[in-house]
Amino acid sequence: MKRIRFVPNAPAEVRAIDQPTAMQILTALHRYAQTGEGKVKPLSGEFEGLLRLRVGNHRVIFDETEDTITVHRVRDRKDAYR
Repeated sequence: MKRIRFVPNAPAEVRAIDQPTAMQILTALHRYAQTGEGKVKPLSGEFEGLLRLRVGNHRVIFDETEDTITVHRVRDRKDAYR
């Protein structure tokens, strides 16, 4: 299983989301770290080199190495790429 790290502002973004949705996001992230399964897509343009995990209307923007996932953003889809 890959280790999950958050950049300093990401935990506050998760706390700002309603609790049931935040739990869905964290569960999907944990599942991706364990199995590599999830709605993940590489990004391009300004966010090239990053990946996004889609969980309902929210997007988790992250990068990964062989043993670590680093979460950069957790936002609603309308604000995720701004």
